[in-house]
Amino acid sequence: MNFILRLSICTLTLLSLVVESQAQKASWIWYPGDFDIYMSNIMQNRRTERGSFFPPFWKMDSHYVLVDFHKEFNLAAAEEVKLYVEGMYNVKIDGQAVLGFPKMISIPAGKHKLSLKVYGQAKVPAIFVQGKTVVSDETWLTTFEDKEWIDASGKTSDKSGTTFVNAGTWDLTDPLTPPSKFKLPVLPMNAVKKEKNNTGFVADFGKETFGFVKLHGLKGKGKLTIFYGESKEEALSTDKCETLDVLDLDLSSKKDSVLELSKAFRYVNYQAEGTVSLDSISMLYEYSPVAERGSFNSADNELNRIYDVAKYTFHLNTREFFIDGIKRDRWVWSGDAYQSYLMNYYSFFDAPTVKRTLLAQRGKDPVTAHINTIMDYSFYWFLGIYDYYKFTGDQKFVSEIYPRMKTLMEYINGRQNKDGLLEWMPGDWIFIDWADKLSKEGEVSFEQLLYCRSLETMALCANLAGDTAGSAVYTKQATALRTKIFDLYWNKDKHALVHSRIGGKQTDNVTRYANMFGIFFDYFSPEQKLEVKQHVLLNNKVNKITTPYMRFYELEALCAMGEQPYVLKEMKNYWGGMLKLGATSFWEEYNPEKKDTEHLAMYGRPFGKSLCHAWGASPIYLLGKYYLGVKPLTAGYKTYTIEPNLGGLAWMEGKVPTPDGDISVYCSTKEIKVKSSVGEGKLRFKSSAKPTLKNGTVVEISKGLYEISIQKGVDYLITYTALK
Repeated sequence: MNFILRLSICTLTLLSLVVESQAQKASWIWYPGDFDIYMSNIMQNRRTERGSFFPPFWKMDSHYVLVDFHKEFNLAAAEEVKLYVEGMYNVKIDGQAVLGFPKMISIPAGKHKLSLKVYGQAKVPAIFVQGKTVVSDETWLTTFEDKEWIDASGKTSDKSGTTFVNAGTWDLTDPLTPPSKFKLPVLPMNAVKKEKNNTGFVADFGKETFGFVKLHGLKGKGKLTIFYGESKEEALSTDKCETLDVLDLDLSSKKDSVLELSKAFRYVNYQAEGTVSLDSISMLYEYSPVAERGSFNSADNELNRIYDVAKYTFHLNTREFFIDGIKRDRWVWSGDAYQSYLMNYYSFFDAPTVKRTLLAQRGKDPVTAHINTIMDYSFYWFLGIYDYYKFTGDQKFVSEIYPRMKTLMEYINGRQNKDGLLEWMPGDWIFIDWADKLSKEGEVSFEQLLYCRSLETMALCANLAGDTAGSAVYTKQATALRTKIFDLYWNKDKHALVHSRIGGKQTDNVTRYANMFGIFFDYFSPEQKLEVKQHVLLNNKVNKITTPYMRFYELEALCAMGEQPYVLKEMKNYWGGMLKLGATSFWEEYNPEKKDTEHLAMYGRPFGKSLCHAWGASPIYLLGKYYLGVKPLTAGYKTYTIEPNLGGLAWMEGKVPTPDGDISVYCSTKEIKVKSSVGEGKLRFKSSAKPTLKNGTVVEISKGLYEISIQKGVDYLITYTALK
């Protein structure tokens, strides 16, 4: 036997072992979406305020309490199969019940059907089945007794072979750790400084952090009160501090104790009464184990610091789900999460947490209210689903969640007024932004734009789910609404969309919201875009935005118009302004005109503001998409563009993650370097002289604008002359 043949046989043997190993890997499975809803309920009901329980403002759904699982197997030999179940359960083989609650069953050789029916009121019905080839995975079918069988949660692949974590999967592959025992990992950390204060001391952990406080050498009788602060002022304010613990103790010997609930803090103020004492304190830092994939570095050290703090802010708010803020509210708000999805695609590229969050937000049918009760937040939910497909290529998830998209849109369409527009109705909250004197009255143009974009998204997702008739209906509705928006809201004299209509007439008010969304939705003509940029976005007479939430979109609109030099200055002024005030994570709101402790106040409370808010991390997205310039053209980066824009930087470099690897970009005023692990790309850039390239061909597609085709695995070095 020759060497090549022996090598081929060995390779085939190894491949078969890999395939067999993959086929035998079992995981916990449940009805898709149920564990996401269950865990979001647990997480969102952890919020406290001054030691009191503080529940969410909206209806919370629950998991299905009775779920049936089955799969057919064709066994070459009999198998002993172990069963692990959360809940009361019934087991059948070929329709015949197995008595009792078996932990092990024997399945004979041949074709057989294994069924488990599970009841769980307090916990999600879930199973883990482990035999030699009989294992629980995504190939099982499940129903909640609606007589419609669908794939259970597990791992799956799209047609290209790309592996995705299917709806509801949390990668739970240990049979002895059931879903109800899921916890994020923790890491021990110590305070960096401790100061004596009154009857205790204040510990400083050096920066904003999140986790469980651990008390070492606790002893004595009396009361110990622990005041947590994102700022030192909050921790020291015993009457206004928003997060605290009160412990009544009677300990004759020293004891270490970890407090039950995780908290957000930098400073911890310990005040003891009676004979209570302790030796020291530390914490268990709780985190989501996401991979650090995206990166950005440049010649501007302040910008690099902004990027690093943004990424840390975002990581802190990436937990079981994408949440708004780690101190307050720790809830799954749809508008906040939508921005987190976009930041995530340029940093961690953590697809499972996107899907968990989308499933948790939506809950179950029937729909009785907007997501989080907020009209605009329902629309962000639709947009998040198609964006997920665009970045990941995971069509299966879109097909699975599409029925819930339809029922939510049916609810929204049923709330149109006589003119086919949406306005406030009882039970609604029109949010838009935290801003003084922002009118929500009448038919607000911003809501109509989001409604229109959501209908367009429904048409795209309907096609992906195989509902061509539905796609045609949504397309027709979106087209009509888009025409109506410009007929009713565009004001030629103001060169913009007005904010609202009241009593069938335009108001005089012009705000930034609808106008900036109209730019990156590409709803305006080129002429209208220029008018909006001049008369709204760059017009200081139009009310300014003071939240990072809407600065995200404002700066995106300006980047989409090629204003990267201006946006760079704005990022340095706005996010750099927070850093100059000592921020170690980015805030829920920042108004440079405020002074001292005014920066800590919000909602009429001296420490009401969140100093670590996910929507404060938007530089991650802006720098990846509009400076490094990497964007998918087709789903999952099968094709993509790279359009680097220095925006006044001398040089920059970074990585943008994709489902199948990273895209690396370096750009200076003289060189561009690109390497990609995925798909087929187009590098586009402007040069005042014809560029040179060793690998590939440079094509001038218009005067001074050049294009290069990028193939995966090839290093590209382009010498060019950047335009000044």
